[in-house]
Amino acid sequence: MRDGHAYLNRSAQYLADKMIEDASRLGINYSRGSIGEHVIDAGANCRGGVDAGLRIIEICMGGLGTASATLGIGKWPFIVNVRSSQPVLACLASQYAGWNLSHEKYFAMGSGPARTLARVEPLFEEILYREPDAESAVVILETATPPPQAIVEKVSKATGFTPEKLTFIYAPTQSLTGAVQIVGRVLEVAMHKAHDLKFPLGDIVDGAGRAPIPAPHPDFLKAMGRTNDAIIYGGTVQLFVRGSSAAARKLAEQLPSHTSRDHGQPFADIFKKFKGDFYAIDPHLFSPAEVIVTAIETGDTFRNGGVHEAMLEQSLG
Repeated sequence: MRDGHAYLNRSAQYLADKMIEDASRLGINYSRGSIGEHVIDAGANCRGGVDAGLRIIEICMGGLGTASATLGIGKWPFIVNVRSSQPVLACLASQYAGWNLSHEKYFAMGSGPARTLARVEPLFEEILYREPDAESAVVILETATPPPQAIVEKVSKATGFTPEKLTFIYAPTQSLTGAVQIVGRVLEVAMHKAHDLKFPLGDIVDGAGRAPIPAPHPDFLKAMGRTNDAIIYGGTVQLFVRGSSAAARKLAEQLPSHTSRDHGQPFADIFKKFKGDFYAIDPHLFSPAEVIVTAIETGDTFRNGGVHEAMLEQSLG
């Protein structure tokens, strides 16, 4: 941040460059693509790991959030912690995977601060953030393969940058890197559901979340199920909001995942029940298990939901 203004792509580029500098230590691979783009493989054809995943979380948040891993107690003690004092920009303007980057058989949803430059999603009709002096753009992809030339060209056209000014970071769901960066979205899913619930985004002033790191699995469906369940049944988020206690109480009541019609089964089973149609699943399922909302102007705190140990046992094993 400079002069009171957030610079998401500048911050993310700094962190991505640092990631490239530390490639050997992080167990990742860096290369240049066919038309000059920068490409970081963080877990597909390299070992990657927890540190690489934590770096990606902070890059996804445009440098406006912090991520760490701690070892606590219980059956799933290894936990990702994330926090941000600008959660609307960090989570919704940057981290949310809302940009469809597909071409022929290649499919990926793009996240990261490049989204704020492309502005192709309806969400940006509400988020007024602009970064007119960005000099490059960073995109994160949850996939096992680097973006094909057509996707690089699509991002180049949307952001206004030549491929040499674009950095793509990717890691598959089945990798340890991927598992970490996905559960690191625990605060982001809470922010996205708050937006769906029509809670005023400007009233959310700070937030933090945590979720257990599941064991990676070579099967994509099982890996996806575990990472989603880690948030849906094991995630905890605290939000600090402005406004009335009544509004904070209502948010706390509506935000946890147990309010969804599809709550109560492992995510992989839900996905199969809807025949792989991700959009047929109740969107309100994608939220943390436990929510704490503090109304900072009244001093009241409201809690709802809770970690679902039985479901974690069934999913994470």
